[in-house]
Amino acid sequence: MIDEYSVESVYAELLSRAPENKMEPRLAPLFRAMEVLGEPQKAYPVIHLTGTNGKTSTARMIEAGLRAHGLSIGRYTSPHLSSVTERISINGEPVSDETFVRIWDEIRPYLQIVDDELETAGEPRLTYFESLTILGFAIFADQPVDVVVLEVGLGGITDATNVADGAVAVVTPISLDHTELLGDTTRDIALEKAGIIKPGAFLVSSAQPSDAAQVLLEKAQEVGAQFRFEGVEFGVAERAVAVGGQLITVQGLAARYPDLQLPLHGAHQAENAAVAVAALEAFFGGGEKELDLAVLQEAFASVTSPGRLEVLRTAPTVVVDAAHNPAGIKATAEALEEAFSFSKLVVVLGVLKEKDALQILEQLRESLDEFAEEICLTQSDSPRAIPAGELAELALDAGFEEENIHIAERLDDALEWAVERAEANNDLSGAVLLTGSITLVAEARILLGKA
Repeated sequence: MIDEYSVESVYAELLSRAPENKMEPRLAPLFRAMEVLGEPQKAYPVIHLTGTNGKTSTARMIEAGLRAHGLSIGRYTSPHLSSVTERISINGEPVSDETFVRIWDEIRPYLQIVDDELETAGEPRLTYFESLTILGFAIFADQPVDVVVLEVGLGGITDATNVADGAVAVVTPISLDHTELLGDTTRDIALEKAGIIKPGAFLVSSAQPSDAAQVLLEKAQEVGAQFRFEGVEFGVAERAVAVGGQLITVQGLAARYPDLQLPLHGAHQAENAAVAVAALEAFFGGGEKELDLAVLQEAFASVTSPGRLEVLRTAPTVVVDAAHNPAGIKATAEALEEAFSFSKLVVVLGVLKEKDALQILEQLRESLDEFAEEICLTQSDSPRAIPAGELAELALDAGFEEENIHIAERLDDALEWAVERAEANNDLSGAVLLTGSITLVAEARILLGKA
């Protein structure tokens, strides 16, 4: 039985609300909720992030940099791996259960006002993500925090987080994902994500496809925002693989920052770090003030990103990565080949229904063809998971050989099979990569005792 006053009961109440994909995009109810709650989203400066890949890792790096400067930080990210409280972080840790429940109880009557108004107008009441976002804003105001690092849920223009005005707007790499909602070109997707660039803000963007970069540039010019792009005004100057991650030098907006130890793998994480540095420079000094190198080194050395190229066990090595689109799979494959010395890699894959599973499988085969022949198709417990059998059929279409395809509907069975195959013939350098949906990664972390 769920305790009436628990995180579980609040989460159940949130989940009982309509999901985002069951309704038209909107922001008016969020502004109304902010109004009745006294504008909590204005109680602190905001660094707002959007993009297709790399948002959460970049948000964690920015948070670490801000904390190293002695500030109290709220971070709002999604989705979560183990507990919904992970989405609302205070100084690097999930908000306490007591605070999560207490603030929800305090704001519930005000949300009911908005719900009643919506139902009178014939509209759905506040959704799961809308309500959770409102709760995040309220918790950050209650703490209070000095700065909020705010990650968009989906898109930008009508995302629930966009009731806040970011002093710095960060756009991580844009690629094709959620095309049924955001558009089927990077230009269309950029038009949605450019919605977080507000008048007088400072845009910091990763390197982008040319059509997406043009959209972001034009939006910044339109609203009078300063803008800086990776590869033009800042970027990774040097990087080398190191024990547990990599050593990088970043050319920032105001200075060059050498010898930054980043305990994350892959060129894409180094690029995320460069974006984080530029965002910190933009926040602290409009891009013109040099950051303290020792403080930055301390910050980056402490960065973690659970579920992103995370080693869950050794002998054989089991790596999980929440790469949920082709661009993410490509980055994962490149990072694996660079950072690890596997003689054999067995892949365990699960994908959610709203994703392009065929393209993900095609990218997997293309990127890992040299040392990953065997693949196990499985599914998470999410009702949105593609059945393992259907994934297997798509794997054939993607070019995998039938004898190299295994089906396991249960994740524990999939992991057991993959570990056995990685260890076959006493291969001491075999490994397992579990990837695809974040729900699958979350379940794997629980199974292997990391949650």
